[in-house]
Amino acid sequence: MPCPTASWRAKLFGHEAGAFTGALKRRIGRIEHAHGGTLFLDEIESVPLALQVKLLRVLQERSVEPLGTNEVRAIDMRVVAATKVDLGQAAAQGTFRDDLFHRLNVITIAIPPLRDRREDVMLLFQHFLGRAASRFNREPPPVTPAMRDHLMRHAWPGNVRELDHFAERCALGLAPESEVGEAPAQGSTKGSSLGEQVDRFERGLIRDELIMAGGDVRLAAEALGTPRKTLYDKIARHGLTPTDYR
Repeated sequence: MPCPTASWRAKLFGHEAGAFTGALKRRIGRIEHAHGGTLFLDEIESVPLALQVKLLRVLQERSVEPLGTNEVRAIDMRVVAATKVDLGQAAAQGTFRDDLFHRLNVITIAIPPLRDRREDVMLLFQHFLGRAASRFNREPPPVTPAMRDHLMRHAWPGNVRELDHFAERCALGLAPESEVGEAPAQGSTKGSSLGEQVDRFERGLIRDELIMAGGDVRLAAEALGTPRKTLYDKIARHGLTPTDYR
């Protein structure tokens, strides 16, 4: 079994037939394949240190030398790298090459985790839910209050991937009831007065908007098209607490 570094090197740099045991045919590496386009290095912090120096040479010389040949092939590409860790800190700790970090650190875009941008959660979820429903040839399920509550309260330690997987479970009807709730049954309001039904609907609508606004009453009032003072009065009457939805 090839060592992890050898496997990484073969995938990135490619190899000629017979370059090592099991190399039955020539393979174009990911770097050479990106010629004329973009090389995306996801989770670059996981690249072995022994291979980082070779990757640094590629970035400096804009050329690649596949395994099993002395031929140097020029590469014209842009490089985008993604990481889950602070590469500057990793370089200071010696777990990532300092020179490779500075070679890559030209333009940095920091994307906050989902827990720090709650306003994006619902938009992303609806996109993922629609995509999953289409893939599974199903109708997208309704977004219940319990589902909204889970979306806004959960910390999403797995970020977008975790949210995407949750949307897939919802589309398949496999998410726990505690996270998605149940759609109200037909005729479930039977026996309730008109005033009670209106109050129940109003409370749910205000609660949903507070969740979407992250507990910001001003934003919720704008979304509902109602004066802020009026909304505060209704929030108090319905026993809602805006800070619960931050």
